[in-house]
Amino acid sequence: MVTAEHQHRLPRAQTRGLLAYMLLNLGQRVSREAMIEALWGGAAPSTAKSQVHNAITVIRARLAELGADEVFVGGPSGYQLLVEPDQVDAAAFEAKARQARQVADRGAREEAAALLREGLALWQGAPLADASGAYVDAARARLVERRLTAYEDLADAELELGRAEAVVTEIAPLVDEYPMRERLRARQMTALYRSGRQVEALQSYRAYRTLLAEHEGLDPGREIADLESLILRAELPEAPQRTEASVPALLPPDIPDFTGRSGEVDAVYRLLTETRQPTALAIAGIAGMGGVGKTTLAVRSAHLAATGYPDGQLYVNLRGAQASPLDPGDVLARFLRALGVDNRAIPHDLAERTELYRSRVAGRRVLVVLDNAASEEQIRPLLPGAPTCAVLITSRARLTGVEGARWIDLEVFSPGEAIELLAVVADDGRVAAQRSDAAEIVRLCGGLPLAVRVAGARLTARPTWRLAHLARMLGDERQRLDRLATGDLEVRASLALSYQALDPESRRLLRLLGLFDVPHFSAWLAAAVLERPVDDAAAHLEALVDAQLLGGTGTDEAGQNRYRFHDLVRLYARERAEREDSEEDRAAALARGFGGWLAVAERLADRVPGPPFAPISGSAPRPALDWDDDGGDPLTWFDAERSALIAAIRQACALGLDELAFDLAGCMEKYFDIRGMYTEWQAINTRVIEVCRANGNLRGEAVMRRGLTEVVTWNTIDHTGEAMVRFDTEANELVAMFEALGEQRGMSDAEVNCAWAASAKGASAEAVEHGLRALSLAQETGHIGGEARAHVAIAVARAEQQDLMAAFGHLTQALERIRTLGNPRYEAAVLQFMGIGYVRAGDLDSAERVLDESLAISRRLRDSYTEVLTMLELARLYLRRGDPRARTAAETSLALGREYTMSHHVADSLGVLGEIELAAGRPDKAAKHLEESVALWRTRGWLSFLAGALAELGKAYTETDPEAAKAAFDEARELYLRLDNAEAAAALP
Repeated sequence: MVTAEHQHRLPRAQTRGLLAYMLLNLGQRVSREAMIEALWGGAAPSTAKSQVHNAITVIRARLAELGADEVFVGGPSGYQLLVEPDQVDAAAFEAKARQARQVADRGAREEAAALLREGLALWQGAPLADASGAYVDAARARLVERRLTAYEDLADAELELGRAEAVVTEIAPLVDEYPMRERLRARQMTALYRSGRQVEALQSYRAYRTLLAEHEGLDPGREIADLESLILRAELPEAPQRTEASVPALLPPDIPDFTGRSGEVDAVYRLLTETRQPTALAIAGIAGMGGVGKTTLAVRSAHLAATGYPDGQLYVNLRGAQASPLDPGDVLARFLRALGVDNRAIPHDLAERTELYRSRVAGRRVLVVLDNAASEEQIRPLLPGAPTCAVLITSRARLTGVEGARWIDLEVFSPGEAIELLAVVADDGRVAAQRSDAAEIVRLCGGLPLAVRVAGARLTARPTWRLAHLARMLGDERQRLDRLATGDLEVRASLALSYQALDPESRRLLRLLGLFDVPHFSAWLAAAVLERPVDDAAAHLEALVDAQLLGGTGTDEAGQNRYRFHDLVRLYARERAEREDSEEDRAAALARGFGGWLAVAERLADRVPGPPFAPISGSAPRPALDWDDDGGDPLTWFDAERSALIAAIRQACALGLDELAFDLAGCMEKYFDIRGMYTEWQAINTRVIEVCRANGNLRGEAVMRRGLTEVVTWNTIDHTGEAMVRFDTEANELVAMFEALGEQRGMSDAEVNCAWAASAKGASAEAVEHGLRALSLAQETGHIGGEARAHVAIAVARAEQQDLMAAFGHLTQALERIRTLGNPRYEAAVLQFMGIGYVRAGDLDSAERVLDESLAISRRLRDSYTEVLTMLELARLYLRRGDPRARTAAETSLALGREYTMSHHVADSLGVLGEIELAAGRPDKAAKHLEESVALWRTRGWLSFLAGALAELGKAYTETDPEAAKAAFDEARELYLRLDNAEAAAALP
């Protein structure tokens, strides 16, 4: 890390590697899993997660020292560096290299050379030299490749400017370092020849030929061999020859306000200019949905590459998306006329036209642009046979039957690129002055270049409009497509061309899928809405992908192919559905789709480990579904479907489908818990409760409140009041709700909560009573998970009464029952409580055994919640033994607790850290931890924990502030007496 005055070095190569990885991924949120993969590849150690946490902590601390703590942001979903690209050498270099290539292709060689020198000056030694990680070698190779390419581009610019001698000097060390790099060698040969050193130029070639034969068994490529021949005959021109104006030049004019796409332009340019082979035709393809900017990209790229094709450029719009695509025979006649063939000499037969066309371009360097192609059959006769030519194709579908074509899939603009285009089209400063409204406009346009261009044109036509006005107009979904039309530019018309080309069943599928507000989906959803087998539905999905009306997002964690809509395509699909499908058909399709999610989620939720609540369901339909449950990990399916499920629940709420909403949300609760998604859990349950109340759905409200109470009590840090007091109130209200429903299993779950709340306020006898009622209700209804939870709650209450023997008895019974259910997540929790009991009893070996067993389960499940408590109790165990691992375990527990807002564990971790500092003779540091711990326990309202924290705080104050120490001890003593723990009270000073 570098500031204006100093260089700041992170202490470990691995930490530096993690920071470098994030810098190489600017603008992206990097997950912990991606970090682990980057650092260790497929060989991550068991401590990988902890090591990543430690590295993140170090990076944050160092940034905070530099006053840049706001630069590093993140949470459960990942981390991101908020750094501008020009502040990172690698990104700044890449930007200058791209800009240099663009200005060079416009003929501004001097400017290009200056930009390249600025970019290359940013290099200081080998990239990532002091960083460690599995990703480093590949990343370093990519950066080095870009550096060499920049030097080659610089040599080209300097040679164009007549500075051959400077190129000789500059390029010699690089040729020595990379003697097998042909493009670099060719620049050296040219520079030597133009410096009057013909013999040395030939010697360089022969040295290269020898190396290539010895190491690779190959001959030099045709281009460098031709260069050697020209040098040998002294026929290499001193300056580039210009193309005569008589050759065909059919390219449309470049768009003056072309914006963004620098990476794609660079990629297409390379395919057209650097991938030619001695015998094979270079073919580049650009595929993408209507309005995404395929033609503008193709035209821009073709103009940039045109100088490499001095014998002409041919262009045609094949009208592939329209009802009547151009006939290839008619196109050949047009091309032949442009190549100088008299109209009377053009054959009538398609095959003969193709032969004449290929003969005309043989041996010539011609660029052929086939825009808006319909099919392989349409374009195959238009392909030259000469490897000296190149072809650029655009199509809404990838024409995979075109042999040797290399395709680029064009996506919509990023928000930054879209805003830039809007600003260029509007061209009056309003975008810069009203940037937040501009961002909203491009969001509503979905980043689709055509839509953004239309929006910009509307602003141009209305110079008095504020951008907020246009944003409000576009905010109306039902009118958005109407308002994205101006002149001959219209988004709806562009989409209609693709839609009309579909078969009827594919059109129906598009309409019905457009009804769902989900970010992506898999093939079984299509099968559900069409009521057809998955294989049949998948064929129609692929037809929609080919038509660029759906995008494929790849294979998800569960091995399912996933698909997504562009926002404007979804609006178009809904528009067509409202016109072509009845209200009853649309409602039925939604019911089939939502019901499909519910049927699968409910089946798999039963196998997700977690709190063994009673499964209480509603009456939402669960249609039969063509979906194969292969018995794999259910968490993997929930990982894949998570965002779609959340969106489906929200849409069900918006439609007032309370039964469906609470059923689906109930299936998500254990998944949310094990993945630490407490914010999402709280938000979903809160929203569903509102809908259930509005519809008088007491069962749904009770089930959702059961889960909401769990997450709010244990996974939020609230400084406004006592969490356990609210927990007590909620638990008793839940008992009454489930009793009114006649749902004894739900009553058992709620009575367990009452037992926990009673233990927290020091009413241990009352807690035991609630626990026994919960146990009885669970036994009567065969609710084995409820029995396990009841035994744990009773054990906690007995432990509060200092009756460890009775507590162990209940924990043993809980363990037996939960193992019967096969619920490893709750098994880990029971083992934790056993470990806590063993530590209190002084049996540290037994404690370590069960805690290690619990930790292994937690890490296998990637379960941070149970891992935190286990690490916390291990810290206590290590502290008892004087083991230095105590600090690391406590700090890890605290870091995870803070990250997932586990208020109970945060308070407890701070208390353990305070004890560690006291044992180390650092009462000042101990006091800071213990003061925060006491403050948190006051808000939670758990009296025994508060008493313990106060007792330790009194010890920390003893030497520095006797009065404060006495006050802490007095309050702790009073609490212990309220808890009937006279022994603890008597032990205080």
